[in-house]
Order: sequence, then structure tokens, then C-alpha cells
Amino acid sequence: MTKLHADLERFNPVTVIGAGTIGLSWATLFLAHGLTVRLYDPRSDLQEVVDQHFQSIGSTLDLLGLPSTGFMEKLTLTSDLQFAVEGTSFIQENGPEKLELKQQLFAEIETYIGPHALLMSSSSTLPASEITAKMKDKSRMLIGHPFNPPLVMPLVEVVPGSFTSKEAIKDSMAFYVALGKAPQLIQKEVFGFVANRLQFAMLREALYLVDEGVVAMEDVDEIVKDSIGLRWAASGPMLGMHLGGGQGGMEAFMRHLGPTMEKSWAAQGDLMLNEETIQRLAQKSRASYGASSIDELAKTRDQKQMAILKTRN
Repeated sequence: MTKLHADLERFNPVTVIGAGTIGLSWATLFLAHGLTVRLYDPRSDLQEVVDQHFQSIGSTLDLLGLPSTGFMEKLTLTSDLQFAVEGTSFIQENGPEKLELKQQLFAEIETYIGPHALLMSSSSTLPASEITAKMKDKSRMLIGHPFNPPLVMPLVEVVPGSFTSKEAIKDSMAFYVALGKAPQLIQKEVFGFVANRLQFAMLREALYLVDEGVVAMEDVDEIVKDSIGLRWAASGPMLGMHLGGGQGGMEAFMRHLGPTMEKSWAAQGDLMLNEETIQRLAQKSRASYGASSIDELAKTRDQKQMAILKTRN
């Protein structure tokens, strides 16, 4: 047995809380790696939602080189939280982004599990230190925030809380690596963590430029894909900036373009997503992308992302 396989089996079976887009993607990844999965969600149409998901995900699994059949017998659906988590070794929670709900949920989960189970939340903004407020043992709970969809995207932001043990951090990192992910340890809790903060900063300016009529929505996509996106997919923004300074590195880049960057920051738009703005931008998105269904667009996106990953690796 390889170390990676051992790191997976050590936390088998696993529980997925929530059968939304993120939860179903996590469940698929776990199953495709041979883990036994309990999927919990109180919704009445859980079986229907799961069936529909697995009918459409096969081609993505094939492109990833993961098995697309033969693992459904390892999946158990349940609306009983105690049954879902009792005896499990790893829990990936994907419920609504509501602090009080997560606090209550994890406090209840704690009453059913053993002392060594890892408790992960896919929360994109809420810190573990706040989520664990009603728990007695806060040492095994931390954030494992994926970039959507976790089945495809390598990144998982591992964000410990104030009381998270070093062992829990080490175990969670090892588990995600064994799944083929690229976990990154975030050293300090901040709202939105890192990936979303960076993404939202760019999206704010992109939406502002579209709303102001500076550029068409679909043209923003092409501009980013043919410049920043291409560069950052290969090197990331920090190394990209360092290389942009030539032999002088990042210091030369900042000294040369620093005044221009500061001027640009001051000129960036102060966009507020009120109802009127949302309606304007939504109409532009329908005009740009409405000819294809969301499923069709997502499938194309995933195929292209996986092609890039294969080239980069």
C-alpha cells in the first residue's frame, strides 16, 4: 500500500454534508478514489438530485482519468445526521454560508463522532474560529475551502482556527494531497481567505467596466484569457511580477510601474451590486451566454481547464 493510499484509507469512511454543487463534487471525488461515502442532506428529492448528477459527470471523470462506474455501491444517502457521521473519520461540510447554522451543525456533529475525526468546512468566508464557537473540542475542526468544482480544480485552502491542533492541520493536508489536490495552508484567518479575495477584486473591476460600457462582457473573457489568465496559469501573479522586472526582479517592477499601479487603483470603480445594477449585468450576461445552457458551458469550461492542467503538469 502506498503512502497516498494509506492516507486515504486512514480516513475511510467519509461523510459529505450537503448535496449542492460543491457537496456532490466532493462526494464524486471521494468515491472515484475508492472511499466509502455517506452523503447527508435533509432535502426530500436527494435521490433524484444525486441520480441526475451522476448521469452527467461521467465524461468529466473520464477526462480526469478517474473511474466513472462501479463505485455507487459505496455511496449511502441519508437524511439522518447521526447515522451520517457516527463512526466516520472525515467530514466535509458544504451547507449554506450561514454562521449560526454552521455553529449549530458542528456542535451537533460533535456529539456523535469519535475524538479523532477530522471536521472540515467548505465555507468560502466564515473562519473556523467562529464556526467552532459552540463546540467543546475545537481542535479537529478547520476550513477546507475548494475552488469550484473540487472534482476538477486542484486548490484547497486549508485554514485552521485559533484552536486547531497541528495534528489536524497535518492530517488534512495529507488527505487532500492523497486525493490529488493541491492544498495550500493559509496562515491567518481573514474574511474570504485568499483565492476569493483575489478573484472578487478582479471581478469588481471587470463588472464595473462592463456596466460602464467600456467593454462587452464576453470581450472581458477574451482579454483575460489572452493575457492575465494565460500568464497566471503558468506562473501566478507574484512570480509574474518578479519576472516582469527583468534582471531587477520584483523590486525593479514595483519601482518602474508602482506609480502607474497606484494611479490605476485610485481610478478603479466603486461598484455596488444593488438590484438595478444586478438586473443590468444579468441582462448583459444573458445576451452574451444565453445561446448555451449552463450545463453545456460548464462542461466546456471543465474540458478546457483539464487540458490546461495536463499541459502545465
